[in-house]
Amino acid sequence: MSAHDAIVLAGGAAKRLGGVDKPAVSVGGRALLDRVLAACGGAGRTVVVGGRRATVRPVHWAREEPPGGGPVAALDAGVRHVQADTVLVLSADLPFLTRETTGRLLDVLAADGEREGALLTDPDGRDQPLVAAYRTEPLRREIALLATEYGSLAGLPLRLLTHELDLARVAADADPLASFDCDTWEDVSTARARIREHGTVLDEWITAVKDELGYELDVDITVLLDLARDAAHGVARPAAPLTTFLVGYAAGRAAAGGGGPEAVAEASRKATALALRWADEAAGDDGKAKGADAG
Repeated sequence: MSAHDAIVLAGGAAKRLGGVDKPAVSVGGRALLDRVLAACGGAGRTVVVGGRRATVRPVHWAREEPPGGGPVAALDAGVRHVQADTVLVLSADLPFLTRETTGRLLDVLAADGEREGALLTDPDGRDQPLVAAYRTEPLRREIALLATEYGSLAGLPLRLLTHELDLARVAADADPLASFDCDTWEDVSTARARIREHGTVLDEWITAVKDELGYELDVDITVLLDLARDAAHGVARPAAPLTTFLVGYAAGRAAAGGGGPEAVAEASRKATALALRWADEAAGDDGKAKGADAG
């Protein structure tokens, strides 16, 4: 994957949400904007076009002219700050966008040297120009031509821009929710319910906690759940949260010293072995006590 920057469009009036600050709306305890920033965390420089607000990581800020001038004007403001030859372009209301999807877009573009961009198509086959990777110079060129032709970029639809670029289409088959956006409160409610579904809620929760704590170490949920079970059964129920806390603390110290994800696995292995030894001792003592009673 080549070096790249990212532009996140976080302006707009959000009229269908009653004019609230849509990028700050929370889904799964994280602002929509922060969720998108996590999906483009590998960018060398991330430019957010819109009003300044608190974000989960540092970004560069830009503002379209005039404010509220639409996506092409916003893209023009953002691309002025881009340094890399390739740029991800994303809207700030994509709760299910992942690094896997942005990585696919970048890989497709890198593999085809003739194309000027790669955009996602939704499950219905519609182009998603704000879930895309573009080559920076063709993007700048076409924006400048539009400004010359129309005199202003304000209010221009994105299709005028993408129509002039040679683009690859990337189907959303592997991640059909990647282009799901939150335009209405019903969309927000749907997204909030979706992340609480069985099979996804723990991954969502762990990701939210790591973002909140600024903690990037990979976590094997299965290993930690098995550890909590063994501590609860082999020692006492309160031992489960206390043990997982101590394992996390030990892994954090190891990571600070240069350790990686294996630090969690090693700390969990040691704590699990200890819990099982406690369980074995208790089982042995119970057996001896029963034998003595029988005698």
